[in-house]
Amino acid sequence: MHNKQIASMLEQIAYMLELDERKDRFFEIRAYRKAALTIGTMQEEVEEIFKKGGISALLELQGVGQGIAKSIQELLTTGKMEKFEDLKEKYPIDFENLMKIPNFGAKRAFTLYKELGIKDVNSLKAALDSHKIRELKGFGEKSEAELAKGMQFMENSEKRMPLGDALPIAESIIKKIRGSGLAENVALAGSSRRWRETVGDLDILIVAEENPDLTRFLTKMEEVESVIVSGPTKVSVRLTAGLSCDFRVIKKSSFGAALQYFTGSKNHGVEVRKIAVKKGYSLNEYQLSGKEGKNLASETEEEIYNALGLQYVEPEMREAHGEVELAQQGKLPKLVERKDITADLHLHSKYTDGADKIIEMATHAAKLGYEYMGMTDHSKSERQARGMNDEQFAQYFSEIDKVNDELEGKIKVLKSGEIDILKDGSLDLLDKTMDMMDYTLCSIHNNLEMPKEEMTKRVITAIESGYVNILAHPTARLINEREPIAIDLDKVFEAAEANNVALEINAFPSRLDLNDENIFKARKYKVKFAINTDSHRQFHMDFMKYGIGTARRGWLEKSSIINTFSMKKFLSAIK
Repeated sequence: MHNKQIASMLEQIAYMLELDERKDRFFEIRAYRKAALTIGTMQEEVEEIFKKGGISALLELQGVGQGIAKSIQELLTTGKMEKFEDLKEKYPIDFENLMKIPNFGAKRAFTLYKELGIKDVNSLKAALDSHKIRELKGFGEKSEAELAKGMQFMENSEKRMPLGDALPIAESIIKKIRGSGLAENVALAGSSRRWRETVGDLDILIVAEENPDLTRFLTKMEEVESVIVSGPTKVSVRLTAGLSCDFRVIKKSSFGAALQYFTGSKNHGVEVRKIAVKKGYSLNEYQLSGKEGKNLASETEEEIYNALGLQYVEPEMREAHGEVELAQQGKLPKLVERKDITADLHLHSKYTDGADKIIEMATHAAKLGYEYMGMTDHSKSERQARGMNDEQFAQYFSEIDKVNDELEGKIKVLKSGEIDILKDGSLDLLDKTMDMMDYTLCSIHNNLEMPKEEMTKRVITAIESGYVNILAHPTARLINEREPIAIDLDKVFEAAEANNVALEINAFPSRLDLNDENIFKARKYKVKFAINTDSHRQFHMDFMKYGIGTARRGWLEKSSIINTFSMKKFLSAIK
């Protein structure tokens, strides 16, 4: 059972507990939500952790206490969770799918169940089509229209899975194939290898001889729900996680050609094959062929691009955005790499909605090899995150001073905060509090439905205040959960350039904001970027890879990213 499935059940329990008549459920609800967040964002499968270490290993997971650990153990050993089943009997509502609709909470879902018998997405759709919801007290035509819009957004989103959910599944499968002893090499291809933010399916290449044992192994993995095609060179399956997956068994001599072909994108492949044709060659998934079918290159991608007179094109750039023309000229940018990152500048602790102490976050950041880091707990307007007022920030900064003393130079913790940009564009803390910070990171969390002109003015007013160093998750979108705010990004980028404000590439898998398209657009301006993880737990810092992948899709080089700088250069650059 995958992490997302376990997390979904825990989250559903929290939704159902919200409806309970007892008033003392707050801490229990919060516990289930914390555990769901931990498990839902973990890259290592909880089932594997349990197999290795039993219930004691589950208890080591952040936010997982004795009761929840026992429930997870029960689920993994019997396939059922008694607490979930009992609550489901009392509230027979499909919270798992209904809660994917933006701005649709458990209490509204329960009202619709009591009044109209709506249990699931299909019955909700029927009620919307017959306009029954507008007649209910507390809803009306506007609420019905917003609900219908949310339904449409959810249906469109379900066609593709976020990369942050798909990639761990792919990596787990690849690890198992490698451990089987049946393959010489295994590689991920397709849109996942290009770090596209959502994935329609998985493509996995396997270097091996045709072998019925390998075919059998691929079709019998526990991740497989059903088999679509089963053959010696191609196996297609439907995974329990909801994705389809194509396995292609290839010879070592064709590995490079197959990887180039199946990585895509389709349009990039067309451009490359045009060049091959102009040279009198042909290119397919087996080899680059010259005259009379002579094999010119096939074993590595680099050989194929070189044989065509092209600079090697990194997978993230293969989207037919002009990269082939630049490759012909030898002018492709040198993309930022993980090793270039010197700091993470967006981190949360127990002071607000994080799970760990500042010292724990700092120790983990030091292990990752960072020179410095920034603590950015929330300001007071973010009430759900237990945001802090000015007085609390002063105490917070004192704690950071103590941590720096304790760390003895292993890493430097900078003082900052995630400061809310209020509706009028003012910032959520006093100037004197922000003056105590090494840098500021500012963002929008509330009043997300403002008209485009007002939202743009709001953000630019904040930028022009002189107190914004980094604009965090600039469009406030959540992949497959919430649409981006209406905002004129060109005007925001202009203001950011004029006021020396860096734009964040938020690496949290559900955000990836700015996305690749907007990064590409922002490159026209003389702006800098910051790739941050928005970590609320130590292991979230490992999400940096998603931010790097997104930045590379936007063609960013090291010099454009402020948290590749030394601390001295960073502090100088943001002034």
